Amino acid sequence: MEFIVYEQKGEYAIITISREKALNALNSAVLEELDKVLDQVDLGTVRCLIVTGAGQKSFVAGADIGEMSNLSKAEGEAFGKKGNDVFRRLENFPIPVIAAVNGFALGGGCELSMSCDIRICSDNAVFGQPEVGLGITPGFGGTQRLARLVGAGMAKQMIYTARNIKADEAYRIGLVNAVYPQEELLPAAEKMAAGIAKNAPIAVRNCKRAINEGLDVDMEEALIIEEKLFGNCFETEDQRYGMAFFLDKNKEKVKEPFKNK
Repeated sequence: MEFIVYEQKGEYAIITISREKALNALNSAVLEELDKVLDQVDLGTVRCLIVTGAGQKSFVAGADIGEMSNLSKAEGEAFGKKGNDVFRRLENFPIPVIAAVNGFALGGGCELSMSCDIRICSDNAVFGQPEVGLGITPGFGGTQRLARLVGAGMAKQMIYTARNIKADEAYRIGLVNAVYPQEELLPAAEKMAAGIAKNAPIAVRNCKRAINEGLDVDMEEALIIEEKLFGNCFETEDQRYGMAFFLDKNKEKVKEPFKNK
């Protein structure tokens, strides 16, 4: 691939968007490669993904304005659908996804980070949805995910004013979970990914499904979703091992890691 680097490191993997000269901006080729790289993830061995950007300046500076500038209405809608389809796939990917935001996360970059399960960022990170200053709306889920993450009022303020916010404000409003010095960001993301990977993979996947699907329905239906996914964990090797390990007073007898069955 020209713009995506994929590296598996044991039970987690790192996807790096590598278009550094353009601050990792998203054009059609990058979106297509991001979609294709998800096909390469071996879900039998990989239990968590990290998404980051190449270099120290930018996670993803936005969608490629040069590509968008001459689009027709129909072409603009199709470009929005292309981004939305990839980001929705990432959002619903079976395993957890961590965004390690190193620098600019503007427009499509902010939207990409919001399609991930967890966001952590470097202290030089900058977030924003500047689209109205360009005469367009956010097109890759920004009007929907931002409101769900930080509340409608704050989302409307960010989108209507097109004002960027720094890492400390992103943390204050709940857009990111933690802020790190830049040199500590990727190690922190890898430590988190490795910690997630140590837990029962079926249970972790079911938790992701329960949260994501439950947010789209009322509480009664959400609890039914949870009950089914809770029940789905039983009779698995992970459940039997996890509970046997908890109940066994001599923990040395059971040293096998969680299986993915």
